[in-house]
Amino acid sequence: MTERRESGMPGTAAAASSTSPAVGRALDILTHLAGRSGPVRAATLARDLGIPRSSAYHILTVLAGRGFVTYLPDEQAYGLGVAAFEIGSAYLRHEPLERLARPILRTLAGRLAQPVHLGVLHGAETVYLLKEQPAAVRSGAAAVPLVTEVGVRLPAHLTASGRALLAHVGEAQLKALFPRPGDLITRTGKGPRSLGELRDLLARDRARGWSEETELVSAGFRSVGVAAFDHHGRPVAALSSTWYRHHRPRDEAYVRDLLRKGAARLTHAVSGRAPTGQP
Repeated sequence: MTERRESGMPGTAAAASSTSPAVGRALDILTHLAGRSGPVRAATLARDLGIPRSSAYHILTVLAGRGFVTYLPDEQAYGLGVAAFEIGSAYLRHEPLERLARPILRTLAGRLAQPVHLGVLHGAETVYLLKEQPAAVRSGAAAVPLVTEVGVRLPAHLTASGRALLAHVGEAQLKALFPRPGDLITRTGKGPRSLGELRDLLARDRARGWSEETELVSAGFRSVGVAAFDHHGRPVAALSSTWYRHHRPRDEAYVRDLLRKGAARLTHAVSGRAPTGQP
């Protein structure tokens, strides 16, 4: 029997499409959007994937209703929605990523003599999966009082790890995460107040390869974050470290350098690669 390829794509995706066309086409659309750097028009999706235009519009309507894609009226195009980020974040919260990251974080915490975190995006929030303390704290010394405990969620646009990840998402995804001005809340009265201001900060962070926040999460504290990437060059998690703003146990450049090396190790451990042009 000749295999019927509904999606116009080779391999298992095509086989799935021929068995269950609607499900296969929906997955093909999500995969296609995930591989694009910006929003895509419905007609372009239909053409690129070999899907009838009427079917493409129907599937996009269903996906938008479930939050997996979002429609951008200004561009008359579609991008990934928050639900797609939540699925990806759920995968990343599973044990394999934590097992790979834990020894890296423990080494960094020891060399920096300050806490180090592993965070991922969950919608528009940063979720902390791991927190490693320096050896002195594990031996009974007083720990730095931070809100960034394992399982805590904080607004991604305020945290160093969240911004390190947001700096590498596409424009459509950024708009989907922060569709209204009121989504850019503050904790200390500081931080970006508009999508344009956030976009400028992320462009700077992307160019230099790291993010930072000073007293955006908690008064008196400063953090630096660096992203690790998957095999597509997309951000999967971020390493960050926090210290008292007016107490510098280590040179700031030293902290950034070690975090970048740690993020590179994690990228390698997950068989990833840094995006083109990343410092």
